[in-house]
Amino acid sequence: MFIDIMNTISKFAIPFILLSIPAYAFFKKVKVYEAFTDGAKEGFTTAVRIIPFLVAMLVSIGIFRASGAMDLLVKAVSPITNLIGMPGEVLPMAIMRPLSGGGASGIMSELVTNHGPDSLIGRMASIMQGSTETTFYVLAVYFGSVAIKKTRHALPAGLIADAVGLITAVLVANLMFR
Repeated sequence: MFIDIMNTISKFAIPFILLSIPAYAFFKKVKVYEAFTDGAKEGFTTAVRIIPFLVAMLVSIGIFRASGAMDLLVKAVSPITNLIGMPGEVLPMAIMRPLSGGGASGIMSELVTNHGPDSLIGRMASIMQGSTETTFYVLAVYFGSVAIKKTRHALPAGLIADAVGLITAVLVANLMFR
């Protein structure tokens, strides 16, 4: 019964949203096309402004991985991660996730291909992907787009949230799938 209700709601949710927003704008006498094009112009300007931040971050990640520093870090930290039940193979995913969503997706894809989607490693990587954020990417994009140089508490709060997400992912995967 509940599943049927949710399926019905999901069928109509997007059409409802697509129809209700222009209807609301019509009743509020908002010129939808002009508002859309103004927003698109502003979005393009923002995208151009954040390109240097993104390029710097992506180059740094590429250098970190290509230099072998990622492999050295994984070897050094593996004894600690094994204590909490996190296989060493998942550690690159845990390190990459706060830096780059695309890089983390690539690592997760590699883990799932090599170990299987139903393996502990594949499931743990999938949970990590969904329970953490690309903290450094978000800071670079959002703070860079509005030229904020001092992030204050955003970086520590984001990294703490990532650590909690990673540890929870390890615990959930071990509790549910081991």
